[in-house]
Amino acid sequence: MTLKKLQPLGRFILQIPLWLYLIVSIYPLIWMISYSLKNNDEIFVTNPFGLPTHFRFENYVNAWTQFNIPRYFLNSFVVSLISTVFILILALMFAFAVARMRWRFRSAARTYMIVGMFMPLQVIMIPLAILVRDFHLTNTYGALIIPYIALGLPFSTMVFYGFLMGIPREIEEAACMDGASIYRLFLRIILPLALPAIATVTIFQFLNNWNEFTLAYILISDENMKTLPLGLLFFQGSYSTDWGAMGAVMTIASLPMVLVYLLLSEQVERAMTVGSAVKG
Repeated sequence: MTLKKLQPLGRFILQIPLWLYLIVSIYPLIWMISYSLKNNDEIFVTNPFGLPTHFRFENYVNAWTQFNIPRYFLNSFVVSLISTVFILILALMFAFAVARMRWRFRSAARTYMIVGMFMPLQVIMIPLAILVRDFHLTNTYGALIIPYIALGLPFSTMVFYGFLMGIPREIEEAACMDGASIYRLFLRIILPLALPAIATVTIFQFLNNWNEFTLAYILISDENMKTLPLGLLFFQGSYSTDWGAMGAVMTIASLPMVLVYLLLSEQVERAMTVGSAVKG
């Protein structure tokens, strides 16, 4: 009887660090939302850490109507979405060719791709700016999409390669015996099995492209082509006295990242166990 009473207590004690981590992780998000619904007096004087005494939704209206957020939001969404889609397609095909096929120099090609992970961004910024100018891509979506794809491929390839190497070859052999071509094998067998890895790469690359600032600051100067992180910098300079609206802008900028994670988090959790399930 005593052991049975101690078991729930032991589980509760083990869960305490997890609850503390949850509180520490979620508090900045709650504080930012609360911040966006206050005026300057509440933020700095009367109620800096508590919930708003009056929910000022006009901060969101002012941020959306008085600032070019819709355009910045659209630019970030287009750049992040297109970059992520091409990264997924190219990295998955390359990883499949390297991990599941036999051809000359495949090890050298894989090594060459992974070397890109260790290339500092500061080293390539000037040559990249020159290339963008020479190809007449300045102040276009292509000025960001193409570099984002190139920078995202090495890491994505490594993730897909490690995942595909864990898939038993007996699955491919059975499909080939049934008459499946290499394209059908990739689309009907490998692609469904790789969904957890695809979800993981999608979250990482979309959020990375959404939050990227350095290249956007260097390669984009046209007001109508700026992304949301770049626009936030100028919003801070132009509306430095309206802190509630600034909090609303930051909340709007964070919303897509939270939604992407919530939509794909289940697949990411499956990625931790799907390897052993496939092998079994």
